[in-house]
Formats: sequence, C-alpha cells, structure tokens
Amino acid sequence: MTQSRYRLLVVSPHLDDAVLSCGMLLAANPSAVVCTVFTAPPRENMLTDWDRQSGFDDALQAMQARKKEDIHALQILGAQPAHLPFCDAQYRLTPSHESLVDALEQTLDEHKPETVMIPLGLFHSDHTLVSDACLAVMPGMRRVRFLAYEDVPYRHMEDLVPRRIAELTKRGYMLGVPDDLDTAATCGTAQEERLKREAIAAYASQLRAFGPEGEAALYSPEKYWLLQRFENKLKPGGTSFA
Repeated sequence: MTQSRYRLLVVSPHLDDAVLSCGMLLAANPSAVVCTVFTAPPRENMLTDWDRQSGFDDALQAMQARKKEDIHALQILGAQPAHLPFCDAQYRLTPSHESLVDALEQTLDEHKPETVMIPLGLFHSDHTLVSDACLAVMPGMRRVRFLAYEDVPYRHMEDLVPRRIAELTKRGYMLGVPDDLDTAATCGTAQEERLKREAIAAYASQLRAFGPEGEAALYSPEKYWLLQRFENKLKPGGTSFA
C-alpha cells in the first residue's frame, strides 16, 4: 500500500462514523487524520438506552471505552485520531453551531489538510449539525478540497440521500464527481477491505448495540461527492468505491 501524496482529514460525528463510511479510503491513505467531534461524556453521569445496549453501566464508562476502541480502529488503518470535546445528542448537551465551526477551523488550521471529507449529514441530528458546521468552514478554506461522504448506515434509508442533496442544492452547493480521484485511487483492493473489516470489528461495543441485522448494513460500498458552490461547474453524479 503506497502512501497518498494528499494530506487527508476525515470529520467524523461519532466514534465510528469515519471508519464505517470511509474505512477503505482511510486504508488507502495512511497517515490521514480523523477528527471526531462528539467524544466527551456529559457533565452529570447518566445511562442512555444506546449505552446500555452497548454493554456499559454509564456514560463515563461508555466514552472512555469508545475512545479506546476508536484509537485501536484507527491504528489498524494507519490513521491519527483527533478527539474534540463535545457531547453527542443522547447526552442532551448539544453544542452551538458557532462553537463547532470554531473548533473545526482550529483543527483544520492545525493539521493543514489538502482534502477534507465531511458527512453528507443524513438522518441523525449530530450528523446534520457537523455537516452544516463543516460547510460553514468551507469559504475560509479555498485551497482545501471538500468532499462529502454518504453516512453509513443512514445512507440506506429511503430517499435520505436525494433529499439532502436537494436541500444542499437549494443552499447553493453542487455535488458531483471529482475530476481528480487520487485521494481514493487505490480503494477497493482486498487488503483495504480486510483492514476496514478489522477496524469495524474494533468497535465491539457499537456492534453489540447494532445487533446482527444492523451490523449487516455497515458493510456497503463507500460513496463520495465533491462539494462546490454553484459558480464552479462539475459533472453530475457521485463517485462510488466498492
């Protein structure tokens, strides 16, 4: 596996989203950075249904274990973790749009990526919040290429992808095929598929909560969209990698 000449950064809402949606891309680009937004426990400890299903006794235990799982998963893929100190929606401490924008700008300034992958922003409020914050960062990063990945497993829900694309189109964005595919030129090899599956397996607590049926939906082709404003022309369609 050859290292890409691109400095890749993937923005992940939760501690597994980047691997679920971009695992093969990460395997093809060792030394990439994965910036996960929601990695903090709540100020007051609690037990949510999801954490219980994941096998935890409380939120503090859950987030400590999930961070370890994430570090292990990213090590398998040769990626570097960057954990931001925000709480996800289940802990009822949703951060403001402005605070997310500020944190993401600082992270991008620190790592100086050439290509940034952001969630398309499907279904989950955390995913939409992070996607919108990333879009707000774009105007100040004109030398950085932004692509959106289709959020797994939500991309399988009927009409979610076309509805989100229509929404973003109304807001002045075009989503289409990147002309330069070098960031993912080696995606789809057997080795990268094996590494992705090993990385997904590292999220043992989350697989427990997904259950066998939910887990089956996690192994699907990755799909990316180049993000541009309307003033730039680009080909319609999406770019798929098995």
